[in-house]
Amino acid sequence: MAPPPATVEPGAWLAVIAGALGSFMATLDISIVNAALPTIQGEIGATATEATWIATAYLVAEIIIIPLSGWLSRLFGLRSFLLGATLGFTGFSMLCGVSDSLGLMVFARAGQGLTGGAMIPTAMTIIATRLPPARQPIGNAIFGMTAILGPVLGPLVGGLMTEYLSWHYAFFINLPIGLVLLFLLLTALHHERAQLDRLGEADWLGVAGLTLALGGLTLVLEEGQREQWFESSLIRWLTVASLLGLVLLLLGQKHAVRPVIRLSLLRDRAFGAVAAMGVLMGMVLYGTSYLIPQFLAALAHYNAFQAGSIVLIAGLPSLIMMPMAPLLFRLFDARVAVFTGMMIMAASCWLESELTADAVGADFVLSQIMRGVGQVLAILFLNQAAMGSVPRDLAADAAGLFNAARNIGGSLALAGIAMLQDQRMWLHSRHLEQTLSANAPATGNYISHLGNGNLALGMRLLGGIIRQQALVMTFNDLFWLLGTGAGAVSLLAFILRPQRSAQ
Repeated sequence: MAPPPATVEPGAWLAVIAGALGSFMATLDISIVNAALPTIQGEIGATATEATWIATAYLVAEIIIIPLSGWLSRLFGLRSFLLGATLGFTGFSMLCGVSDSLGLMVFARAGQGLTGGAMIPTAMTIIATRLPPARQPIGNAIFGMTAILGPVLGPLVGGLMTEYLSWHYAFFINLPIGLVLLFLLLTALHHERAQLDRLGEADWLGVAGLTLALGGLTLVLEEGQREQWFESSLIRWLTVASLLGLVLLLLGQKHAVRPVIRLSLLRDRAFGAVAAMGVLMGMVLYGTSYLIPQFLAALAHYNAFQAGSIVLIAGLPSLIMMPMAPLLFRLFDARVAVFTGMMIMAASCWLESELTADAVGADFVLSQIMRGVGQVLAILFLNQAAMGSVPRDLAADAAGLFNAARNIGGSLALAGIAMLQDQRMWLHSRHLEQTLSANAPATGNYISHLGNGNLALGMRLLGGIIRQQALVMTFNDLFWLLGTGAGAVSLLAFILRPQRSAQ
C-alpha cells in the first residue's frame, strides 16, 4: 500500500465523507428493521420465529463480508469495489421495500448485509490512505460518528417510518442516500486497475473457512436460544460447520502466500487489546440499543418511535464532541481516554441496573448521555489505535478485523440477552413467589384487596405484579452484566501504545 500523502489531496475529504456515508447507511440498516419487524411480519404472513430471519440474514451476511473487504478491495480496486457495493446495497434495499413474501425478504436482506457490510471497514481504509497523519484524527472522528449514530438512529428512523408512513420507507430511504454516495465515489476516488489475475493465488481455504466460521457462529448465537441450543440438530450442525471453518481458516493462515485475513495481527498485544475492547463496545452499543426499547415497550408502553427517541439520546454527545476530535487527540493519552470512555459506558449500564417498574423514558436520559460521551471517547481513540498499531500496508486487514470484532460483540450481546432473559425471568419469578406464604393472613388480605374481595381476580392480578417485578429485575441484571463486562475490559486500555496526532 502506498504511504499516506504529505498533504490533503483534492477530493480527499469527499472520499472520507463517501466512506463514512456508506458505513452509516450500512450500520443504520442493522437496527432500522427492528422497529418495523412486527408490522412486516403481519404483512408478509410470517410467524414470529420466521420473522427473526429478516434481521438474522442481514447480520450473518454482513459479518462474513466485513473481514473479506480488505482482500476484495485489493482484488477489484477500491473505487470499483465500493461502487459495486453501493449499487448492490441500494438495489437490495429497493427489493426489501417491495417484498411480499418471507423468502424474498430474507434473500434481499442477506444481499443488503453482504453489500452493506463491505462499506464499513473500507471507510477506515480510505482515512488511512487518503489523509496525511495530521488529518487522520478528523477522518476518524467522522467515521466514529457514523459508528455511533447508525445503531442509535436505526430504531428511531424505523419507528418513525412505521408509525407515520409505512415500513416500506424504512428501506426506500436508502435510494436517495445511495445516489448521493454514488456521486461522491465517482467524484472523489481514483480508478484502480483490478488485479483479477490474483484470483488463482487467492486463499480459497481462508475464504471458505471464514464464511463457514463466522456465518455458522453468528447463526448459532442468533438462533441458539429459540432452538434450545444443542438439543437442536440445526444448532449442532451449525457448530460443526463453524469448527470446520475455523480449521480451514487456520490452514489458510499457515499455507497461503497472502491469507485472506491476517489473524496474526491479533498476536500483537496492542491490536489484540483493541479487538477485545471492540467486542465489548459492540456488546454495549447493540445490547443497550435493544434492551432500552424492550424495557420501555413492556413496562412504560412506549411505541417504537417514542422508544427510538430515547435511544437516540446516546448519539447526541457525538454531534458535540466529534468536531473536537483534533483537540481531544492533543489533550489526552489514548490509554487514559479509552479507559475513561469504557468506564463511563460501564457506569451508564450500572445506573440502569437500578430501575423500577415505574421507570419511563426520562429515567434513561442521564445514562444515555453518559453512554454517548463514553462511546465517543472509546471509539475515537480505538479507531486510531487500530490503524496505528499495524503497518500501513495491513490497514485494510486491521479495519476488517476491528469492525468484525465490534459486530461479533453485538451478536454475542443479543444471543446472551435472549438466553439470560428467559432464565433470569423464571428465577426471579420463583424467588418472588417463595417470599409469599400462601397461608399467611397478610397474603390472603392482600389478594383479597387486589381483587376487591374476588380471590380469583386477586390471584391473577398478583401473578401480573410478580411477572412485572421479575421482568424489571431481569432487565436490571442484563444492564449490570453489560456494565461489568465493559468495566473489566477497560483495563486492557493500558496495553495500548500512546497515540497522539501529528502536530
